[in-house]
Amino acid sequence: MEDGAGERGLVGSSHAGGILAVALASVRPEQSGVLKPDVLKPGSAVRIRLMAGRAIRITSRVAFLLCGLTSLLTAAPYVMMQGADLPVQSEWVIFVVALALVGIFSVTLAVLPRSWIARVCRKDRDDERLFSAPLKLLGGFAAIFYVLALVAYFAPHSWNLNPQIMLLLCPMYFVKMTIDPSPVAIFFLLAPMNAAVFGAAGATLGFALLAFRRQH
Repeated sequence: MEDGAGERGLVGSSHAGGILAVALASVRPEQSGVLKPDVLKPGSAVRIRLMAGRAIRITSRVAFLLCGLTSLLTAAPYVMMQGADLPVQSEWVIFVVALALVGIFSVTLAVLPRSWIARVCRKDRDDERLFSAPLKLLGGFAAIFYVLALVAYFAPHSWNLNPQIMLLLCPMYFVKMTIDPSPVAIFFLLAPMNAAVFGAAGATLGFALLAFRRQH
């Protein structure tokens, strides 16, 4: 009788221990913060990718718009002065045309529907390269020509820099040819304007490369 009771006790205790082990196993992953594989839905990665793509498109459009408008604004003094302070009187027309074309193209890219851009480049409208590639060139051009503008504006007059070359690298260089701008104006106005102008040129080049590559 005692042996039978002992065996039943062992069986009951082992059964209760099994239930307790299963319960602990189901609770521990939740307490440790580890998610089960079935909790991670396959659509999460897709949603994250779509959000990242949307952020790139919004950032690109804002950057294209600001750079394009700055390029158009930079062309305005050339129209008003009509080459009065330029080394060659007729050069102002070239600068106005170049700045206006780059500015208009950059602004157009900022407001053009994505499907139209994808159609020109013959790519899918959800292809991240439609905006990421021009944005990278915009950032690279802007950084390089911001530094070049600082060199141009802070260079002493004893260097005798060629005005024509400086105007090509820094369209607002004519400001230094007439007055000496303050360091604050250089750092926060003139150099950023130069970076924006060539940023717009970088975005234009980026889209041109995308459109050209689709043919080869």
